[in-house]
Amino acid sequence: MSYDLVVIGTGPGGYVCAIRAAQLGMKVAVVEKRKTHGGTCLNVGCIPSKALLHASELFDEAGHDFANMGIKVGKPELDLKDMMKHKQDVIDSNVGGVEFLLKKNKIDVFHGAGKIVAQGKVEVTPDEGDVQTVEAKGIVIATGSDVANLPGIEIDEKQVVSSTGGLELDKVPGKMIVVGAGVIGLELGSVWRRLGSEVTVVEFLDRILPGMDSEVVKNAQRIFKKQGFDFKLGTKVTGIEKTKKGLKITTEPAAGGDASELEADVVLVAIGRRPYTDGLGLDTVGVELDDRGRVKTDGHFKTNVDGVYAIGDVIEGPMLAHKAEDDGVALAEILAGQAGHVDYNLVPGVVYTMPEIAVIGKTEEQLKEAGVAYNVGKFPFSANGRAKAQRHTDGFIKVLADKTSDQVLGVHMIGGGVGELIHETSVLMAFSGSAEDLARTIHAHPTLSEAVKEAALAVDKRPIHM
Repeated sequence: MSYDLVVIGTGPGGYVCAIRAAQLGMKVAVVEKRKTHGGTCLNVGCIPSKALLHASELFDEAGHDFANMGIKVGKPELDLKDMMKHKQDVIDSNVGGVEFLLKKNKIDVFHGAGKIVAQGKVEVTPDEGDVQTVEAKGIVIATGSDVANLPGIEIDEKQVVSSTGGLELDKVPGKMIVVGAGVIGLELGSVWRRLGSEVTVVEFLDRILPGMDSEVVKNAQRIFKKQGFDFKLGTKVTGIEKTKKGLKITTEPAAGGDASELEADVVLVAIGRRPYTDGLGLDTVGVELDDRGRVKTDGHFKTNVDGVYAIGDVIEGPMLAHKAEDDGVALAEILAGQAGHVDYNLVPGVVYTMPEIAVIGKTEEQLKEAGVAYNVGKFPFSANGRAKAQRHTDGFIKVLADKTSDQVLGVHMIGGGVGELIHETSVLMAFSGSAEDLARTIHAHPTLSEAVKEAALAVDKRPIHM
């Protein structure tokens, strides 16, 4: 059992790395502790959450907006058990697809917990059966990330849940407290709000969605409040107590002050994620971690130990599945003697609420801090014909371009379907394109993407439809 490459973890980064390495002629094996492939993303993260987001969105629209388009269906009835079956069917289809791809590419699979016991050696401990040792010229750590815990708070995945438990509730909570106003908290909060929960979001900072463009964030918060979210910003959770009625949550101002209490049936803890390196034997072989618990690499995915590499959430960069996938491809190509590279400045990010939020590149705050002169072009969906037809006119598109060269430096969107619209700007920016290039590209009418073109035209103060 000797291989060119052994990948520990078959999440988006791991399985993609393994497949690309196999395509390049390497003999590859993967080690996976779950019974199914796909990691957090496919099993308890991106994919199941999107299944519930889509289903709950349709449920909400049927109950509140169908009549405005001449569709009379009466009050929709929720069958949560069947909605969860839909979610599981989507998971099964996706993880089954990954299993097929690994077989198709002749990649050997070892199920069990992987541990690096020496240079070039991985020990695999299955749930049942004997421990095996797999040898390889190269070992890739692709173990992803785990839920970050709130100090002093026990997550039981029943009443106090992480994102994992938040996708598995067997009834709609009357009241839900979401701790953390980041992407995961807002997405899962959206699901349960649409299905009938009274949702309050508690955030330590004085804003939601830290790191995103402040203008987009302000608009998002206004829209979410209109939908029924309650926000308590600049607030920290200091304790959660189980009572006969449910949960009592103690909070206090982040800046200090008097404590107050909230009541809930379920608390969702969504304060972020941490690199997952537990039990990998990194201490044994001397793999160095940084002060945030991430595996240190040389910028080309190589650790300080020869033959050991790392990709995805366990290293620097945004904790996103598509970033991990590109890491995996780049590493496989580097190992094959090619020039693999990932530009972390051009990783798009999407928040799958309604409206969606999609971003790429620099924010206005970052450009100001760096002293970069720039022009801004904005266009609202309220002036877009397709958005009006679909009754999703909230939001806008903002294009930031260098004042001198007109090169697009950042794009920030909020609106229905913008998670699909962001990618033409991703391609543009990958080729150092200008706002003028985008403005002169013909866009089909009527489409939401016309708003992207109009925002590019607005950089030069010449939008047509505003």
